[in-house]
Amino acid sequence: MSDTMSAIAQEILAMNWLELIAVIASLAYVLLAGKSNIWCWPAAIIASGIYCYIFLDINLFMDSALQVYYIAMAVYGWAQWRQIKLGLDDSDDSMVQTSASEEVAPVQSWPLALHLKMISALSLASLILGYVMENYTQADFAYLDTFTTVFSVYATYLIAIRLLETWLYWIAIDIAGIYIYSEKSLNLTMLLFAGYTLLAAWAYWQWRTLYLQQQVGYRQQPTS
Repeated sequence: MSDTMSAIAQEILAMNWLELIAVIASLAYVLLAGKSNIWCWPAAIIASGIYCYIFLDINLFMDSALQVYYIAMAVYGWAQWRQIKLGLDDSDDSMVQTSASEEVAPVQSWPLALHLKMISALSLASLILGYVMENYTQADFAYLDTFTTVFSVYATYLIAIRLLETWLYWIAIDIAGIYIYSEKSLNLTMLLFAGYTLLAAWAYWQWRTLYLQQQVGYRQQPTS
């Protein structure tokens, strides 16, 4: 345990300013998203832009390409959260007021059956891609890394449309990340993903509370 903490301390001291900014922006993104603050998306763009450069510089081309997707989804997420309506209601009653005094679209929730269908489809796609990575590349943790990548792409989209269950996906993804980075002796990144896991659990609670408040508000609206 002491060796791990010592290694983490050494990595923090050796970490360059560019990486430090990316880590701070990443944490800010999760915190702000959990609070339904629209400024989470600029934080995501900053973090992903920096990580895109960092990963490209060390020849992690797939991870670098994934950051480009994250940037595109951040722009999409900003637009989604800023929209005036989701088709649920034509009035401002369908909007959510955040702590930053920004109006964003309400939190949604999907039935379990739909999630199971999506999980099955994404798992099949991950198995196929994992087989390719395992047999035709030098990738480590080919299947697990493919699963986390595929589900990260999906979960990022779910954040953009403000789906409550997205944070449950992120908890599973982050736990897998802890294992991967621990095995690769990336202690600082492992610690970061442990923090992500806790933040995802906190964000789920925040969004669930907001979702339940919305349902009460909808039931109390007068019928025409």
